[in-house]
Amino acid sequence: MPTDTVYGIAADPAAKAAVDRLFAIKGRGRGKPIGLLVADLATALDLVQLPPYAIAWAEQHWPGPLNLVGAPLVELAIGTHDSLAVRVPAHEIALALLSAFGPLAVTSANPSDGPETKSDVLARAVLGDAVAFYVPGTCPGGQASTTVDVRGSRPLVLRQGPLSLAGAEPASGL
Repeated sequence: MPTDTVYGIAADPAAKAAVDRLFAIKGRGRGKPIGLLVADLATALDLVQLPPYAIAWAEQHWPGPLNLVGAPLVELAIGTHDSLAVRVPAHEIALALLSAFGPLAVTSANPSDGPETKSDVLARAVLGDAVAFYVPGTCPGGQASTTVDVRGSRPLVLRQGPLSLAGAEPASGL
């Protein structure tokens, strides 16, 4: 499915078989969790605990390329034991899908550590028949979202994307 950042591969986050398939298609270990795309802030707050400053960031930057990693309020098949990333994408097709179907576990449509794809055509060329259905569309952003862990006393940037946030410190190695 297209998003505002990169083309993604999605699964129902509550369906273990679908999530297992998503990890297998990516060639990704369970140690690297998959985040959720949601339709709005209210849905995010039903799923994850966010401190007031993170809610303010969400209000300012959502829809948009900001993943917020908080403490999960629900148990999902994506492995939400101690953290869960949520984001509201700024893409009409993605928002329509999320409004119709609810939160989706979404990761970039490429093998782990491979180059990200920006359209259904490019994703199909990389993933082929491993994916059941490709939603037509392109992604205007082309860069993975900024990901910030907001669980601790200070926000920690886990992946620098197109947004820079005042008060967020880069994780070691960034």
